[in-house]
Amino acid sequence: MYPFGNRTEKTLMRRPFSALAFALGAMASSGALAAAHGQGAVYRVPVTGVVELGMAPFIERSLEEAAEQGMRAVILDMDTPGGRVDAAERIADAISDSSVPVYTLVNRRAFSAGALIALSTQGIYMRPGSVIGAATPVDGAGETAPEKIVSAMRSEMRALAEARGLDPRIAEAMVDPDIAIEGIDEAGKLLTLTTEEAVRVGYATEVEDMPELLALLDAQGAQVVTSAPNWAEGVVRFFSNPVVAPFLLTLGFLGLITEIKTAGFGLAGVAGLLSLSLFFGSHLIVGLAGWEDITIFGVGLALLGVEVFLIPGFGLFGVLGGLGMLAGLYLSLLGGLPTTVDFTRAGLVLTTTMLLIVVTAWAMIRSLPRSKRFLKSGIILCEGMERSAGYVSSPSRGELVGMVGKAITDLRPSGTGIFGDERIDVVSESEWITEGTPIRIVSAEGYRHVVRPVSGGSAA
Repeated sequence: MYPFGNRTEKTLMRRPFSALAFALGAMASSGALAAAHGQGAVYRVPVTGVVELGMAPFIERSLEEAAEQGMRAVILDMDTPGGRVDAAERIADAISDSSVPVYTLVNRRAFSAGALIALSTQGIYMRPGSVIGAATPVDGAGETAPEKIVSAMRSEMRALAEARGLDPRIAEAMVDPDIAIEGIDEAGKLLTLTTEEAVRVGYATEVEDMPELLALLDAQGAQVVTSAPNWAEGVVRFFSNPVVAPFLLTLGFLGLITEIKTAGFGLAGVAGLLSLSLFFGSHLIVGLAGWEDITIFGVGLALLGVEVFLIPGFGLFGVLGGLGMLAGLYLSLLGGLPTTVDFTRAGLVLTTTMLLIVVTAWAMIRSLPRSKRFLKSGIILCEGMERSAGYVSSPSRGELVGMVGKAITDLRPSGTGIFGDERIDVVSESEWITEGTPIRIVSAEGYRHVVRPVSGGSAA
């Protein structure tokens, strides 16, 4: 389980995107929910696998739909080993704000962040052989987090238990191994309750299956509607995946670089902006990125634009722009409660992105000049001019050899001389020739006219 901490300003800035996630879900829904399921149905929401940030928008949207459709209750069908506490926090807040009663059916396991979510609901029901607890926060290496974090998590669990009228020390013992519960757990061990133990201490009610749970909720015969992630949430979770993110960033940067190097605005720029929009949009919705991260990235991009278009070379604005863009990307990969694992994963994504950009650019430089498509299009020059075929860079002017003129600039070794009424670019044969010195052309090879000073002569 990832460490718990107080809600930061950054986390609060990400929270409005739960509404955006719901909007995406609402647009993706078929619209047949209201027609097929009327007043009094029960909404079953599966909470399976690792609790991660992509799960929070799904559950938030499910609770909103349940309220809109007048569902009698929402049942979280839970089997999870735990996960991120910042995601569990979002889910717990959504449950607290829900106008529809929410209950948990522990269908095998509710460890770590799952225990926090279960305690936030109005009732916990457990199937035989299920377990709940083991909620101590750990760092990325799997070691127990510092006391400050453990204390915060312990207080959160105690507050949830007190709100439901449960023994708060049992909730604390799930977090702190130093708390012992007589007859169930001894000091030095984290508390994990079996179904029988949870029933005995009043934390849960045992049920065999969903129909029995419905009977206890006075909802016998109610239609059970199962919520499932829609295509929009699937797309968001796909593009926010740490494996996919480097490819989006690589395509985005290559598109922008190509657009800067070419005139106008074309397909490369569109592809680059679309890729970066998918990256930041998906990370905004799941809660990893915030507007402050995008602002930092945008400022960095603007500074880099100033360096490219307004101030030639690569100086202070270019360095600051590059650092700003990297900082914005790195922060957008961390989330509200980053751990060692998050820092490592963010660094790995950025490193992979840089490697992909370098490798792709190298491959393009090597392959494009030999590409038949590019050769036929005329984008790349594939023909040369040979002297043997009669092509020369400049016509030879043998009639200039022997002419005497005057250097009208210092020749060091190149400069300009005047011969009669004609100005000609010349180059000194060996020595530095000062302005005003009489000079003679000793050879003419295309555009190259070699001169030497004339001793005691006069200019022509």
